[in-house]
Amino acid sequence: MNRILLQAIIFIFLTASGSAQVLHLKSPDGKIEMELENGTKIRWSVKHNNTEVVAPSAISLTLGSGEVLGNNAKIASTKNSASNTIFETPVYKKKTVVDQYNQLIVNFKGNFGLILRAYNDGVAYRFFTNKNKKITILSEEASFNFSQDHKAFVPYVRDLREKDMYTSAFEALYDEIPLSKFVKDSLAISPLLVDLGNGKKAAIIEAELQDYPGMFLTRNNEAQYGLKGIFARYPKKERLGGYNKMNYMVSERENYIAETNGSRSFPWRAVIISENDTELLNNDMVQKLSSPSQISDMSWIKPGKVAWDWWNDWNISKVDFKAGINTQTYKYYIDFASKNNIEYVVIDEGWSEETDILKISPAMDIKELIEYGKKKNVGIILWASWYAINQVLDDAFAKYSNMGVKGFKIDFIDRDDQKMVNSLYNIANKAASYKLLIDYHGMYKPTGIQRTYPNIVNFEGVKGLENAKWTPHDDMPHYEASIPFIRMLAGPMDYTPGAMRNATKADFRPSNSLPMSQGTRSHQLGMYVLYEAPLQMMADSPTAYMKEQESTTFISQIPTTFDETVALDGKVGQYAAIARKKGNTWFVGGLTNWSAREIEIDLSFLEKGSFTAEVFKDGLNAEKDPTDYKREIIKVTNAAKLKVQMASGGGFAIIINPEK
Repeated sequence: MNRILLQAIIFIFLTASGSAQVLHLKSPDGKIEMELENGTKIRWSVKHNNTEVVAPSAISLTLGSGEVLGNNAKIASTKNSASNTIFETPVYKKKTVVDQYNQLIVNFKGNFGLILRAYNDGVAYRFFTNKNKKITILSEEASFNFSQDHKAFVPYVRDLREKDMYTSAFEALYDEIPLSKFVKDSLAISPLLVDLGNGKKAAIIEAELQDYPGMFLTRNNEAQYGLKGIFARYPKKERLGGYNKMNYMVSERENYIAETNGSRSFPWRAVIISENDTELLNNDMVQKLSSPSQISDMSWIKPGKVAWDWWNDWNISKVDFKAGINTQTYKYYIDFASKNNIEYVVIDEGWSEETDILKISPAMDIKELIEYGKKKNVGIILWASWYAINQVLDDAFAKYSNMGVKGFKIDFIDRDDQKMVNSLYNIANKAASYKLLIDYHGMYKPTGIQRTYPNIVNFEGVKGLENAKWTPHDDMPHYEASIPFIRMLAGPMDYTPGAMRNATKADFRPSNSLPMSQGTRSHQLGMYVLYEAPLQMMADSPTAYMKEQESTTFISQIPTTFDETVALDGKVGQYAAIARKKGNTWFVGGLTNWSAREIEIDLSFLEKGSFTAEVFKDGLNAEKDPTDYKREIIKVTNAAKLKVQMASGGGFAIIINPEK
């Protein structure tokens, strides 16, 4: 070979290796395009038709060895594939989920790679490594840059527990601000919604969070309108602290975020894309990206409604005993639940010593209550702080499952570092072996563990109705009309609806023993259809519900999991309406913010034939007396369009049955 030809070949090789390689992946419908640019850094970007969703954004993993997976990476091979399958979801808002996507696997030299997926409703990527030994992750670079100063719905972390910035109850209202106004050095919780204009929205979310810390979001100072992931470092020192010393606080953290297996896949970083707000009300991205159930026999997992004690301050009246945390009071709750076909009663804090749940309060006969509940067909669920139950996990699960307890509500988690994430998987796994349900409170947003362990039947991670007991100035109807489009993208949320004392904006005030809600009675009823919650609380007291038996009877008919879901209408922060089906019955629910409005419900989702609809809607005087409602029975078909007038802070709920 002559010297000139050899020099030419070398020049071509060097030019190709020195320039960025660009890979493309499109969604099955062709509307969404993902681009991966591999140069000195790996960058990803996303377009939806002509709309730029994510501008070029750097991604990488930095290992403890100093190696940066993503800097000057060399592509070894690529593999394209497509999938179009259906999987069953027995504890969910629908029976089955369609899982259709195009996939690109990129293997890089150095035993790592990326998996990219493009769905018709969004995109996702995840790193994977094929290292022989355990690895330490010092940091992850997960960037979400935007080319314009879009409006965002930002749930800032505000309720820091003591001095650790990553310890939080994960509850936040939304600041609706331009991306440029994201407060420097602050943290936000995902999902975070970005308004792309022309009706389109993008929601940043994560899924399949296992053996790794959860993702907060903060400002990306390397981009004008950018966000980036930030992750809690691994705990080095811990101690009891927080409320009543029930939190296990981190007093010092390591310099790394995770120590993990060297051969594994990492959590998905995803962006859900919608062409209109209504699409956000019925999204399955987290389910699609998460591991299938690890529980082979799920027949014992029974979702349902719960008579709850704490929100109403154990406040029952017209009884001949002192109401409180005692056996007589809980028998009364069980009687109420039994009469109203409510599946469970939660026994909240106070039934045991706060940090030793094996020591039961002398005023409580848990065994007697379990036996009493069995006779009445009502299951018992016990509350515990994460610290207390984690100290005696096997002993507690063995003791109380043998007694007949149906599950645990585990509270004051308030962290999502790697150690806590692993603990919650461990608890869910052990609970399943004892056939126990789990409701995680003081909890980060669900990230797919609910598909992997369907015995986890609810999560908090939402600024729920409990806040009405102490916060006078929060605009809850606005928030309640926002979370179905944002927080609910992650999965179920234990908002704990059901207030029977309903107030106008002017008349609302916090109260511990006689708490009330902002907005109307029908607004509260609408939540039972609208909000996903396989274990759904009834927050008010038996006394209040018996005074309002018509509302209570209506609530008792609404299931907590469904066979089918249809998103009907909605605008983020304004109003939302959803239809859900269970068996042959349809349930329709909706609510509005403080603006009164009329919406039209298109009943074309119904099958052919005639139906009877039981309608609960705001009464004509609900703007002055929010407890005012109108109940009516009407005949409908799938050709009908119902006009529903919602009062300020109002809502509606409808049960539709085929005529016999």
